Amino acid sequence: MSITRFAVPLLAAAALLPAVPAVAVADGLSWQLCATVAQGWDPGDHRTECTLVPVPLDYADPDGRKIDIAVSRIRATGTRTGAILLNPGGPGQSGLTMPGSIADSHAGGLGVHHDLVGFDPRGVGYSADLPCPAEFPEPSTDKEKAREAAERFAEANRKCVDADPAFVRNLTTPTIARDLDRIRVALGEDKIGYYGVSWGTALGAQYRSLFDDHVDKMLLDSVMPPDFSVTAMDDGQATAGENTFHEFAAWIARYDAIYRFGTTEPAVAKALLGLRDEYGESVNGMLADPRREWAGLAKQLAAIRDGGTPVAGKPTTGGLGWDGEPHAFNHFQQTALLCNESPSPRDFETVWQHRLDRIQRLPVAGGYGFYEQLCIGWPLAARPWSFENGTSPLQLVGHLYEPVTPIGWALAMQRRIGGALMTVEDDVHGSLSSLPCADAVVTFFDTGRTTSASCPGAPVPGP
Repeated sequence: MSITRFAVPLLAAAALLPAVPAVAVADGLSWQLCATVAQGWDPGDHRTECTLVPVPLDYADPDGRKIDIAVSRIRATGTRTGAILLNPGGPGQSGLTMPGSIADSHAGGLGVHHDLVGFDPRGVGYSADLPCPAEFPEPSTDKEKAREAAERFAEANRKCVDADPAFVRNLTTPTIARDLDRIRVALGEDKIGYYGVSWGTALGAQYRSLFDDHVDKMLLDSVMPPDFSVTAMDDGQATAGENTFHEFAAWIARYDAIYRFGTTEPAVAKALLGLRDEYGESVNGMLADPRREWAGLAKQLAAIRDGGTPVAGKPTTGGLGWDGEPHAFNHFQQTALLCNESPSPRDFETVWQHRLDRIQRLPVAGGYGFYEQLCIGWPLAARPWSFENGTSPLQLVGHLYEPVTPIGWALAMQRRIGGALMTVEDDVHGSLSSLPCADAVVTFFDTGRTTSASCPGAPVPGP
């Protein structure tokens, strides 16, 4: 979506509908119902308001070119004590609908005393996006096909950078953190709360490093590592995926009377790898999936082994982040942020060798690596993250078994920036708001009281 789809209707609505209910003008911002100004918004949503906050394109030139950041809000339903900025991650993910997602979740109590504030980060959705369609280079076992795909993707990225190099150069986590502070100022808040998920945890850590005095309380769920590179990201996620394979094999072993692959984890793992060697990627893709899918996958694997007809199709995952809500996702913005900040190799040969080495170490999940190849041929120099500890109240949340942001990343981030770490006993990315223990989130933002407790996630299903 282009910014014109938001800004132009916003101006028109302001001129034509001055008495629209729920429109408020405060702190210099003109708030209007998102449903009246944002194309494609749910027309039945009568609680979420939208506005635009101007920010510098380049904070080194604060009086130069400006862009608009689209911001959404659901007002506190009770006695208001402040506001909480929300980000669902990505990068590349829209956050305008996140106030509604949180308000309707187990963490909905946050909205009693706090305005819930979402936003589209620069380069996404209504916030001056830069449409740059490109065919993502899917991992391939054929080196020359992989090279050709990477070169096509790199050329598309170079064209996007050349179209607006100043804009792309400023797609970084510190720049977006400064956008957050402009939102805080526009809201009239001296201090603001923050709730970030996935990449949104890096954005929160960066904001706290730069503006700790303006943080009321901060919660980071499914935490990124403090030292970022797409190489390490692929390694960490693949290692977690390999661990999931062995946990899956141990689960199947407990139900040998049903699945008949063996009574021990090593025996089951050997049998599954033998099945994979016979049937290839169609089986390998079943071996490191989420726990909620294990029963169906084990049934399919047994059917394949026995020569029968497997269950049609692979069970679908619930996806990452905020399921069931309309999202704007900008793949180029994600690539730009990752590659602008990752000191990873830019040449195909090194990335390809990393993939071969990873597969050698991790025979099931080693080939799943995706992010490192995105930065092949990226034309801009990397500017790595730099996070520091602070004094504002900080709650980290890690998920013990998830492969997207492995628990070790949360531990490393805690060592770097402090805070208390709550552990969730599941493998679901960013799931805290969907669990009953999200009460701890509400308590934290209402009182500042952190927790190091363990939270039960969804139980591992039986066969």
